[in-house]
Amino acid sequence: MFTLASAALEIGPELFARIEKKYGAPAGERIRSWQQLITASKNLPEEEKLKVVNDFFNQLEFVDDLKKWGAEDYWATPLEFIAVNGGDCEDFSIAKYFTLLEIGVPEEKLRITYVKALQYNQAHMVLTYFSSPQTTPSVLDNLNPHILPATQRKDLLPVYSFNGAGLWLAKSIGSGKSIGSPERLNLWQDLKARMQSKTGDIHIK
Repeated sequence: MFTLASAALEIGPELFARIEKKYGAPAGERIRSWQQLITASKNLPEEEKLKVVNDFFNQLEFVDDLKKWGAEDYWATPLEFIAVNGGDCEDFSIAKYFTLLEIGVPEEKLRITYVKALQYNQAHMVLTYFSSPQTTPSVLDNLNPHILPATQRKDLLPVYSFNGAGLWLAKSIGSGKSIGSPERLNLWQDLKARMQSKTGDIHIK
């Protein structure tokens, strides 16, 4: 499993210069803040890690993929998401997931969860966290800034969830039947390829 170490902590001056040239000096400041968060949060209790990461990314703007990337569905890398200062629900969830992995939250405790947001009657994505395998997961969401147990999120109807190790169909948030590998998700494979590239971001040239 690759990590964010090279993308988050070893961004060289050349890449920083390209990012700031394309997206402005505030983009560089956001990335530095992300790096500082990663460095400062590794020794926090897990519940505090969830809060600082959730709060950090929920400051960014919600923008749909077509407007931001010119594509109907595009999963941005965390670096892309931070550089452009916005994205859609997938981008919020993915950035939180990889950042929490980087600061030491075990992969088996995290799932990116595809749901239907009943209030808006539309597809949505959140990140769920399991303190232990049999507990009700907590939901990290860009629509609701509060981290709540899944049992308190009656507005979300789960469809499937995944992480770097597996893919599950869900009857309720936190349960589900394993249906194989996340490599079945083409957007996930594309995202990983970009994160493993030299820049971690095909849009920053």
